[in-house]
Amino acid sequence: MYAILETGGKQYRVSEGDVITVEKIPGEAGDAVEFDKVLLLSNDGDVKVGSPYIEGAKISGEIVETGKGKKIIVFKYKSKKDYRRKQGHRQPFTAVEITSLTGEKVAGKARKESAPVEEDSVVEKQDAQEETKVNMNMKKEELIAVATEQGIEVDPKATKAEIIEMIENASK
Repeated sequence: MYAILETGGKQYRVSEGDVITVEKIPGEAGDAVEFDKVLLLSNDGDVKVGSPYIEGAKISGEIVETGKGKKIIVFKYKSKKDYRRKQGHRQPFTAVEITSLTGEKVAGKARKESAPVEEDSVVEKQDAQEETKVNMNMKKEELIAVATEQGIEVDPKATKAEIIEMIENASK
């Protein structure tokens, strides 16, 4: 069983017993921590994905240690201008051991079935999609021919987009 959680603006893949290093969390070593921003929960191949988070899912952990990361050097420099600035930075972190993953059973939940769709609206949508596909893929001469068949007068100097717009306006 594993989960993907979000904390400190980052996402982590965790399972029970893992020790992860996250952005600084208030607390000291030995304190309990609970993460409720669970994005994904997987249990033996059954996957539940949240939108954006899974309701009722929690990940419990225990703070192992807090500290500062490795020092990085920030050096600003401009050539020929006698400008140099050197600054160090150590990012604070918290190491957390994951003790448990809890949430609704993934396999036990039935997926929502969508409401039945009326057949007429489906046919209309398909016709509209086919019409737009044809219009977008046609050459200018073919568009002029389609427009004249529908009884629309088209200026030969009109652009392809203008002709398509005339046809769409006439069909409405």
